[in-house]
Amino acid sequence: MAAPKHSYVAVSIWMLEAALFDAVCALARLFPIDSVSNFGARIFRALGPVTSAHRVAERNLRIAFPEAAEAEINQLLRAQWTELGRTLAEFLILDRIVADTGRVEVEGAERLAGIAAGGGPVVFVSGHFSSFEVMPAMIIKAGVRCQITYRAMNNPYVDARVRRNRFRYGVRLFAPKGLDGARELMRGLERGESVALMNDQKFNGGVAAPFFGVMAHTAPGPSTFALRFGVPLQPMSVQRTGPGARFKVIAHEPIHLEDTGDRAADVEAGVRRINAFVEERIRARPAEWFWVHKRWPNEVYRR
Repeated sequence: MAAPKHSYVAVSIWMLEAALFDAVCALARLFPIDSVSNFGARIFRALGPVTSAHRVAERNLRIAFPEAAEAEINQLLRAQWTELGRTLAEFLILDRIVADTGRVEVEGAERLAGIAAGGGPVVFVSGHFSSFEVMPAMIIKAGVRCQITYRAMNNPYVDARVRRNRFRYGVRLFAPKGLDGARELMRGLERGESVALMNDQKFNGGVAAPFFGVMAHTAPGPSTFALRFGVPLQPMSVQRTGPGARFKVIAHEPIHLEDTGDRAADVEAGVRRINAFVEERIRARPAEWFWVHKRWPNEVYRR
């Protein structure tokens, strides 16, 4: 049976997007690292404010910082577009950044070394801070056997290219889907492998826990895995140290969750601690978080 006409249209659009991605990647690799980063910053600083994502970012900032003056909100909006532009441009050449000694320092490297040497497994947790792709690169570079999760892109052709880009700096990714994905992560933990998950975005049906004083639905997976296997949560973050594409990856103090026998309450306690960790990192460096995602329930935005 012939495929529906719209399927051919969709595939054609996907292929066009993939070709554009290839062209941009090839162009980026012709220029010095900091030039690519600076160009991304300029483009997004100019174009970001005319997109619908700008309104989402502004609303998020007002939810998180209700007492902030108008001038401060505007300054943060400009700064977060600058950071997001740098982050997306840097992803195209992240293998060059990671390979350039001196561009990435690791605070708490001894923790990663201990996990790699048999002190694991752990459940790595983090958020979309600065050039967040630097974190999995450093985890793998430290020799940690880890299932690093991500959300697959809607365009399968671009998704394949994104995965290939990550292969360049040693990261092999796993896109969990539903129960099968969760089981695969659990099998990894059973084998003694760590798992790494982002835990700072909206998860419909997740655990409701405070985030900047407003209840936000959060994925329970990291806390559930940590409790089930009796392993710690290992929080990670990344900061831009500048100028240009220079970073510090931080392996923070591990979080040991209490197993009281009340699994639902223990998972909720874990989610609250993760949200508190993410919020603390954002408050310290608000321009470096991914503000263009609707983090809170829809009714919060309607209000």
